[in-house]
Amino acid sequence: MNSALPVLVVEDNDEDFDMLQLAFQAAAVPNPLVRCSDGEETLEYLFRRGRYPSAEQAPRPGLVLLDLNLPGVDGRQVLEQVKADPVLRGIPVIVFSTSDNPKDVQSCYQSGVSAYLLKPVDLERFERMVRLLKEFYLEFVVLPEGPQSREERRR
Repeated sequence: MNSALPVLVVEDNDEDFDMLQLAFQAAAVPNPLVRCSDGEETLEYLFRRGRYPSAEQAPRPGLVLLDLNLPGVDGRQVLEQVKADPVLRGIPVIVFSTSDNPKDVQSCYQSGVSAYLLKPVDLERFERMVRLLKEFYLEFVVLPEGPQSREERRR
């Protein structure tokens, strides 16, 4: 059921994204990965504006993996806007960061993050984390079926 929902990866670092892609492939995650490289692009994607004005260009993700330290609009701001929106707030957001700062962890949970994960530094731990993420979020958790905007519900 969850395998059709895209996973939106918000990651500005090419090497981290490549490692995540390899880990998703190794774990045989069937969900399509969609990447946004910064906070502004992510908000355009999720709110379907700018570069992503339609549902075809920006299918609603079933899960968002969000890096905190992004250029421009950072991950904290993205999280706050997503969780403040009645259409988007049901999408699980998992922060995926190198920051183990207790203030970052606390503020993310206060803003409604579903989980806060530290990026592993080695591929083996990275792959294990993705396998566990796949098993839990994509096989057992019941995810929302693509929250819709008012316009989509009217059609």
